[in-house]
Amino acid sequence: MLDKEEILKVREHLEKAQSPLFYFDNDQDGLCSYLLLRRFYNKGNGVPVKTSPLGMEYIRRIDEFYPDYVFILDQPTVSNEFFEAIRQKNIPIVWIDHHEVDKDSLPDYVNYFNPLYSSKKSSEPVTKICYEITKRKEDLWISIAGCLSDKFFPKEYNEFSKLYPDLSLDSKDPFKLFYESGIGKLSRMIGMGLKDRTSLVMKMIRFLIQARTPYEVLEEKSENINLHRRFNEINSKLQKLVNKAKSEITLSKLLFFKYSGDTSMSSDLSNKLSYEIPEKFIVVAFLRGSRVNISIRGKNAKKTIKKAIKEFSLAKFGGHKDAVGAQMNEDELDKFKENIEKILDQKS
Repeated sequence: MLDKEEILKVREHLEKAQSPLFYFDNDQDGLCSYLLLRRFYNKGNGVPVKTSPLGMEYIRRIDEFYPDYVFILDQPTVSNEFFEAIRQKNIPIVWIDHHEVDKDSLPDYVNYFNPLYSSKKSSEPVTKICYEITKRKEDLWISIAGCLSDKFFPKEYNEFSKLYPDLSLDSKDPFKLFYESGIGKLSRMIGMGLKDRTSLVMKMIRFLIQARTPYEVLEEKSENINLHRRFNEINSKLQKLVNKAKSEITLSKLLFFKYSGDTSMSSDLSNKLSYEIPEKFIVVAFLRGSRVNISIRGKNAKKTIKKAIKEFSLAKFGGHKDAVGAQMNEDELDKFKENIEKILDQKS
């Protein structure tokens, strides 16, 4: 966790900002981080970031909103060109994250906060960090939703379960809570809501900024009917893909599943497969165009993928110890799969 001095510094930046712009990762951790800060400080605009690194294609938002501060939340990589463009506009940058980076390569004008590089090293979700910054009890449900989506069990869960026993389970397994509890359903709903067209995503975010309780999200009504429809649609597609992937299970330690379609749900799919068949090393590849987006889940996934991917010069990857995202050319997939199988066999 960030130490007290770092928490105070972030608060100072937030209090100083009059019209901040928040760039947040396009998942529940990123969204919930933004919601916690936006609801507490009651100022600023938010932009979900669908690409990595955060690059120049998002700089036009600066000219759209004219912010006096830029906050970057749960974004694993940011291009130097993006940083430089913000600097030239004399706008302060605050980056709050929990991914591994080459900290020495960061520009000195970026105010960078990451518990991995704090006095007490840790890697909790950015949602948890933002809740430590705001400590707004009314928003505890948002914090829990964001943390569970990142497979993290926060100590505040016991307090939440007393406030909302009907949305809780007697468990400390974050993925069990994510898939089987009421607050977990809420987290999955908003994650799938982010996979909609931009106008409906922004409508959902405006609704969540105003929502007073988790029940307002879970109960279908006119204000959130699009969110419920999207969840039902995506969740149905997801379950069909889960069933198809499970039908391809072999004796191999690796489950390597490829799919295509109009909606990428690789992260959701790899998470669900990892939850249902934890003994397998999960690789899910979304085929769309010549570049393939890949989601990987498994013990020491980052180390495994680092070895398996190194021969592909245009491939890239990043993430956490057991959860990784990657991108490569489609014609490299078969060799990539072969490399992973060899590495997993060597471990046995």
